[in-house]
Amino acid sequence: MTGESAAPHIPVLLEPLLREVAPVSGVWIDGTFGAGGYSRGLVEAGADQVIGIDRDPLAHEMAADWLGDWPKISLVRDNFSNLDKVAPLVDGVVLDLGVSSMQLDQAERGFSFMRDGPLDMRMGQEGRSAADIVNTATEAELADILYIYGEERQSRRVARAIVQDRPFDRTLPLAEMIERVLGRTKPGQAHAATRSFQALRIAVNGEFEALWLGLMAAERALKPGGLLAVVTFHSVEDRMVKRFFQLHGDKKKQVNKYARTLEASEAPFEILTRKAVGPDPDELARNPRARSAKLRVARRTDMTAADISGADIAMPMLRETK
Repeated sequence: MTGESAAPHIPVLLEPLLREVAPVSGVWIDGTFGAGGYSRGLVEAGADQVIGIDRDPLAHEMAADWLGDWPKISLVRDNFSNLDKVAPLVDGVVLDLGVSSMQLDQAERGFSFMRDGPLDMRMGQEGRSAADIVNTATEAELADILYIYGEERQSRRVARAIVQDRPFDRTLPLAEMIERVLGRTKPGQAHAATRSFQALRIAVNGEFEALWLGLMAAERALKPGGLLAVVTFHSVEDRMVKRFFQLHGDKKKQVNKYARTLEASEAPFEILTRKAVGPDPDELARNPRARSAKLRVARRTDMTAADISGADIAMPMLRETK
C-alpha cells in the first residue's frame, strides 16, 4: 500500500499498544488521527474498520495523498471529545495525545520555540491564538496557565516578564525572553521555554478539557469488552488518565474527595495496565520522541456508564495530586 513511508509522524508505543489490545477486530476509533500511523497499524493488526478523527485541517490534507489506498480507514473532522457522536458502539478507541511532529515542523503553525513563526498554536486553526492569551491575560491568569498546564515552577517570574515585555506576536522573541528570565539552556537539558510553550498550547486548544470529555465519550461509545488505549506525553495528562481509570475502574479505593467510590462489581472499566507502559530501548533508539510516552489500557465492562465524574472535577483532582 502506498503512502505509509511518506508519513512524517512516527506513531509512539504502537507495538506495545497492539500487544495490549490483541486480538484486534471490529470497528475502532482513532481519536487523534494525525498522520494515520495508529489507524494503519490497527488495520494491519485485524481491524475491520477504523474511523479517524482530527480537528486539524492539515491532517485531512495530508491524508488525501494516501487514504484512498486504505479503504478500511475513514476520516472525520471533529474533536475527539465528541467521538461517541461520531461512532457509537465500537470495539476500541485509541488516543495519542499532544502535538505531532508534522505540526512542530511547520513554523507557520507557531507550536515550536525552535523555529520563528506567528504565535498561533491553534490545532483547529480557529478561535483564540497563543498571541491572544499572551497579550491579553492578566499576570495572575498567565501564571496559573503556566503552572497548571505546563508545571512551570517559575510561572510567576515568567508571567511577570511576559506582561512587562508584551506584546508578542512571534515565537522566537517569546522563547528568547523566557530563556533570559530562566537562564540559558544547558547542553542536554530541555529548552527553558519548553514548559511555557506546552502550557500555552494546551490552553489554546482546551486539551485537558477535551481529554476528560473524550475519556467519558469513549466510555459511552465502547461496547462491552471494548478497549480504550491512551498514550500520553507528560505527567499532567498521565495523571488525568490514571485518575479516570481509577474512578471508573475496578479498584475498590477512594481516589479523591470529589467522587464516591465505585465497587469493582459496578465499575464500567477493568484496568488492564496497572502500571503505565513505556518505550523499550529499541524504540527509544529509533524515536527519541517516545522517551516521555506512557500507555494505559482498560476494557469496558457491561455496566452502564458511571455518572460519577466530569470536567468540573478534573482540575481540582490535578491540583490535589501534584
